[in-house]
Amino acid sequence: MMMKALYFDRHNLKLSEVPVPEPRDDEALLKVKYSGICNTDLEILKGYMDFKGILGHEFVGIVVKSPLPEWQNKLVVGEINISCGKCEYCHQGLDRHCPYRSVLGIQGKSGVMAEYITLPLRNLHAIPEPVKPQCALFTEPLAAACEIFEQIRILSDYRVLVIGDGKLGQLIARVTNLHTSNLCVLGKHQQKLNLLNKLGIDTVHSDNFKIEAEKFQVVIEATGSWQGWELALQAVRPRGIIVLKSTYTGAHNFNPAPLIIHEITVLGSRCGPFPLALQLLAKKQVVVDDLITASFPFSEWNKAFDMASRQDSLKIIMKH
Repeated sequence: MMMKALYFDRHNLKLSEVPVPEPRDDEALLKVKYSGICNTDLEILKGYMDFKGILGHEFVGIVVKSPLPEWQNKLVVGEINISCGKCEYCHQGLDRHCPYRSVLGIQGKSGVMAEYITLPLRNLHAIPEPVKPQCALFTEPLAAACEIFEQIRILSDYRVLVIGDGKLGQLIARVTNLHTSNLCVLGKHQQKLNLLNKLGIDTVHSDNFKIEAEKFQVVIEATGSWQGWELALQAVRPRGIIVLKSTYTGAHNFNPAPLIIHEITVLGSRCGPFPLALQLLAKKQVVVDDLITASFPFSEWNKAFDMASRQDSLKIIMKH
């Protein structure tokens, strides 16, 4: 049995006919209903992770085959890290860092921009009924935003700066706003900053931003550019924390002296808790409807990727 899938051969992305994957004993077969285009997908097309295969990791799907009958016909999302479950890291609860893991649509595992995918049952999360499927697509990046607060404690009076007004920056800001009343978001796109203003979140356009003497206890960098790191280093106060959500391609000059002199803590932050993200969506503590720029049928994937590459776009959805 064959299916349509977006296959990247390290040079070109094209709609191809490939075999429907066969689930292993611990896996479910899912029919993909929606997939989302993430900045990571766009970076992969530029060579990030040297990935070859079916693209995509943000999805909503229906379980069509499962070793456990209670999962049958469930509408689900899925965690992207597929760990071995046997090594020391997995036994210590660090399965997202398993050295033997594969990563959905990123490393060693076919992605979700296809008609069908397989995932281990332990990676699946049922979507609560109040959450619309299109909003559930935000579960993975919203969980990544929540991870920051699994790693550090941000007190309610901390001055926090989020650098970046894109998809991830928007979600980070909305989660951070639940923890502190002293949040500011710095971005380059006024229409994106306006979305946050409507939620009562303070913003500043990069053209008007000045580093003041009273700097920030926490700076969260989510621009995807090296300039974001350099700005974070200028904006954080002594003994403050820089949280890095960006991965940077290419080589960059790095001087650790400011970190040492000002005793700055730098924290890398990646994937996060799906149950908490789904809970925030279900209770509408984080709203995401306004972050959907456009939706395309899967057959119009090329138009979807063109729009996703535009600076004024946020989330682009493909309906399968």
